[in-house]
Amino acid sequence: MEWNATTFLAKLRESKNMSWDEEETVVVYHVVVNHEEQYSIWPDYKEVPGGWRTVGKTGSKSECLAYIKEIWTDMRPLSLRKQMAEVEGNRNQR
Repeated sequence: MEWNATTFLAKLRESKNMSWDEEETVVVYHVVVNHEEQYSIWPDYKEVPGGWRTVGKTGSKSECLAYIKEIWTDMRPLSLRKQMAEVEGNRNQR
């Protein structure tokens, strides 16, 4: 069996009868954002996938989700916001 962070956490959970909620206090997460300014969280033990970058906030799952809830106030992708602003600008020029 190959040992990685996921396997380690699974074995730790088994050996200590950890619930998923208890695991949340063990895993450190990063807040990540993509080119469309959509936010998510990503576990520290995994490489951030292509197209995403960290924003500098790390912490527990609940801390990172609370941070995202606070800063991500417009759920529309960036490209849609730009397109809608352009349409609105064209309307105002008429």
